[in-house]
Amino acid sequence: MNPDEVRVFGGSSHPELAADLAQYLGVSMDRTKISRFSNDNLYVQLEASVRSRIVFVVQSLSPPVNDHLMELLMMLDAARGASAREIHAIIPYFSFARSDKKDAPRISITARLVADLLKTAGATHAMTMALHSPQVHGFFRVPTDHLSARPVFKRYFEQFDLSDTILVAPDMGYAKTAARMAGNLDLPVAAGNKERISDTEVRINGIVGRSVHGYRRALIFDDEIATGGSILEISRLLLEQGIEEIWVACTHGVFVRDALARLAALPQISKIVTTNTIHVPPEKRHPKLEILSVAGIFGEAIRRNYLRQSIGDLFAFGEESS
Repeated sequence: MNPDEVRVFGGSSHPELAADLAQYLGVSMDRTKISRFSNDNLYVQLEASVRSRIVFVVQSLSPPVNDHLMELLMMLDAARGASAREIHAIIPYFSFARSDKKDAPRISITARLVADLLKTAGATHAMTMALHSPQVHGFFRVPTDHLSARPVFKRYFEQFDLSDTILVAPDMGYAKTAARMAGNLDLPVAAGNKERISDTEVRINGIVGRSVHGYRRALIFDDEIATGGSILEISRLLLEQGIEEIWVACTHGVFVRDALARLAALPQISKIVTTNTIHVPPEKRHPKLEILSVAGIFGEAIRRNYLRQSIGDLFAFGEESS
């Protein structure tokens, strides 16, 4: 990549990941000034010229989500107003993907709204990872690359002896993606029969697909963990059915309301693995937690986009992930 042609900026959600991306690409990370006026309005300034350049704005929509979204929109708008040639919104975690349908009267399909706002703000292309609902990909009105973290999970778990292990999806909605991960690791797969009661309460009535009897370890694989309720509920069922050890893996470790501590407190959960799409402060980490970097996946996708090369093998729906 031509360092004089490319600009990489990061918002306040995850400056470390933005810096890792810039390092992977062999370019410097440019500074972004973010502050607040006395009336609490955000102030955002890109501190490097972007005129006629290719701009990459890196921002996860992690808590505080609304502040981080507004930062992202303002950074995109600033790049457009300064005559950037291309403006790429790199959103490792698109939290609004959970609002993907109208399932109650007079509500917003917020995933579509936010996708529209990205285009309005100036994005010419978007890139994200492991959308909670795959159909959200279709909400974007600019070309969008939906990437998968399976390659980093595959490399990590391949170093262990996975005999007597079964991969389990917490619900049927994630069963297809979990089956792809199980295929990558040559593991059998099962899924929980989950009913969501509220944002914080779920009920899992049983395990469907392959029986977990006869397996010593379960690897629970999900796209994101917020409160940890689904993981704790499926863990309870697995332990009742004879599972002795549980590993937990998710792409997006949101870990709100002491979720990480609650999961780690279950003795049979010996490993919690996530990626760095969301920043987990060092003081909130636990010895059971492993954080894998997805900078290489995003960096490679960006590099191939720049060189006009295919990135099909990095897509979330791809059968191969290498």
